[in-house]
Amino acid sequence: MTNSSPRLKKRTWAIDVATFTALYDACVLYPAPLRDLLMELAGTELFRARWTEEIHREWIENLLVNEPRRERAKLERTRDRMNAAVLDCLIKGYEDLIAALTLPDPDDRHVLAAAIQGRVDVIVTYNLKHFPRAVLSGYGIEAQHPDEFVSNLISLHPEVVYTAVKEQRARLKNPPKSAADFLVTLEKHSLAQTVAHLHKALELI
Repeated sequence: MTNSSPRLKKRTWAIDVATFTALYDACVLYPAPLRDLLMELAGTELFRARWTEEIHREWIENLLVNEPRRERAKLERTRDRMNAAVLDCLIKGYEDLIAALTLPDPDDRHVLAAAIQGRVDVIVTYNLKHFPRAVLSGYGIEAQHPDEFVSNLISLHPEVVYTAVKEQRARLKNPPKSAADFLVTLEKHSLAQTVAHLHKALELI
């Protein structure tokens, strides 16, 4: 967990809230810098961010396996803050849909089932091959790499995204990071397009 997580604040949707809905897959919540960025963007109200308790369980369990020094209690507190920060973020009642779905990795069916139940427009995931377009298009859903997702937001609402990135970076205290150093961190998580966009506005982030 990074220093930027603890200040997540609960926000309510504006009357003219965007109806575009994104489901965060576990793989994009696993790395703390990306998780914090996606949560910061969720607070902009440019879109609705959603996930499930099973998705939470997945990224938490993977972190505990790969990084045994992690404390489950701290990760679960992060989970709880995330749930409190975004109104109506948890998708429920999707379990009965799982058995009827077919994906390259059957373990990902719960993600698609939640996306269908939650009327999601896009699944934000690194695992694009796990969510074939031919399957998702039948449900009006698209899978997007997080780099594409964030880049699209920058293209549509640059100032809002710049402010969100600046707020995220400002919370990093141990150690603090310059804008340039922060972009190096994002690049390590395969956000090359996003970093290219943000480099053009370095003084704003």
